[in-house]
Amino acid sequence: MAEISNANGTIFGPNVFVFDPHMPMAAIQDKVTSIFKQMEANEFGAERYALLFKPGTYNILFDVGFYTHVAGLGKNPDDVLIEGGVNVPAYWMPRRNATCNFWRTLENFAINASPATNNTTTIAVSQAAPIRRMHVRSSGGLWLFQVDPDSGAGGWASGGFMADSVVDHLVLPGSQQQWLSRNNKYGSWANGVWNMVFVGDANPPSQHDFPKTPYTTIERTPVIREKPYIHITDEGQYEVFIPALQNNTQGPSWVNGNATPGTSISINEFHIAHETDASAASINAALNAGKHILFTPGIYKLQDTLHVKNANAVILGLGQPSLTPVNGRPAISVADVDGVTIAGLIIDAGRATSPTLIEVGPQGSVANHAANPTFLYDLTVRTAGHCGNDVGIIINSHNVVGDQLWLWRADHGEGAAWNSNPTKNGVVVNGNDVTIYGLFNEHHKEYQTLWTGDGGRLYFYQSEIPYDPPDQGSWMCGSTNGFASYKVADKVTRHEAWGLGIYSYFRDSPTKLENAVEVPEAPGVKLHHLTTVWLTGRTGSEISHIVNGLGDRVYANSPESAMRQTMAEFPCAP
Repeated sequence: MAEISNANGTIFGPNVFVFDPHMPMAAIQDKVTSIFKQMEANEFGAERYALLFKPGTYNILFDVGFYTHVAGLGKNPDDVLIEGGVNVPAYWMPRRNATCNFWRTLENFAINASPATNNTTTIAVSQAAPIRRMHVRSSGGLWLFQVDPDSGAGGWASGGFMADSVVDHLVLPGSQQQWLSRNNKYGSWANGVWNMVFVGDANPPSQHDFPKTPYTTIERTPVIREKPYIHITDEGQYEVFIPALQNNTQGPSWVNGNATPGTSISINEFHIAHETDASAASINAALNAGKHILFTPGIYKLQDTLHVKNANAVILGLGQPSLTPVNGRPAISVADVDGVTIAGLIIDAGRATSPTLIEVGPQGSVANHAANPTFLYDLTVRTAGHCGNDVGIIINSHNVVGDQLWLWRADHGEGAAWNSNPTKNGVVVNGNDVTIYGLFNEHHKEYQTLWTGDGGRLYFYQSEIPYDPPDQGSWMCGSTNGFASYKVADKVTRHEAWGLGIYSYFRDSPTKLENAVEVPEAPGVKLHHLTTVWLTGRTGSEISHIVNGLGDRVYANSPESAMRQTMAEFPCAP
């Protein structure tokens, strides 16, 4: 019988536990339970873990806390079955509030929940908690929130992402406010609150009753390469599977007896970085030698920018690793080359202000990458207290695809305040024909999103504008109240976006925002299903219009029309 003591003795280092179905189940249960107890409320802690399961069945039931990455090592999700359950609860916050359940990952395994959880899988999360390549077999379905037992009401939950997955039975969002579902299949979808977007799902709910039912449905996903993942061969060798580029897809990539198309790369082609001895110099040397990079769990202080110069380079994070530039430089800079992958990382601003934290292509990039785009997956760009950067991600290359990005200027935590963690923009898109699925972009001091490139496409937008302007005069765009959350530059002639939600909580002053969205009025610029919500805030605060001076204001919690306003289409139908 395999020994649990060997679980974290692999090439991935001591914070990656590789479990084998021949290990004692009680020992595995004890280990995963102890990690959850450590990580349940560890919102800004330094610890990081990955829990990897070799193919087989595991009779265990456990919860997943902060900075924990749970993944199966099979080629397909059903190769690993957790027969008992895996859940993300919100016990640590009052009233089962899940609005701070960030930074964790579930991917590439199957779950069958036991009677201990009413045969139900609960994943009560908000941003930066992706669900990928999952098969939820639980007869009670998948719940995206948690019920507060004292009140019987659903605890708040605020935004999530699921892709390339199957839920055999019901998906119940409950009190979950917004969600992006991409290339999934489910028994049924029960409800929505404010903004639910479905792209390329096999059987999505109808959008025809918007805004009464807050659904936005796009039949097919125009371009996608699913996120790479680690698996183990029959010979016990680790490989990274790189899914193939696909166009106009619908449903998961691996169902009906099909395997996800793509190719595997030996782990020997990766430089495996460990926080104990990695440096920007050693990582750049590996990149220059043609290696891919695998970051194991940890926090990496970078004395220099990581320069990605080679086409098809893969930069992959395992266990929520954090990269922090310490000299006011970008953390990662990508040349204007084909097919780069950056996935599964937290990029933290440092104390010295960086102009940007990730730069994809230098300014003035011109190459066409439509046949082999660069992909950005599951990235958090975070500006915590006493840190700063001008822009989170600048995309200069053409044809880049983003898949679940969270750009967050911290609204809470030590040192988070108007003047002590400044950022200007979350994302600036200068490249043409850029596509983003799931853009979560919040609290920056100017435009949250500034899109200057032509041919952009956005599917699902969640944006809280800054909580903390001290007064209106501190937050003005020239003579206009505030900066639009979503700004498309006047020169743009082609742009389309679906399912935009912009939310206000002016905590510190009665601030007003003139327009949630500003776009040029051109025939090729189209917006579908826009929502503004006044969450709470100082009396006198408001979002005055939805887009370009159109749409009524939101300014109070009641009546309903004072809290939420919607627009089905822009330009509006005559």
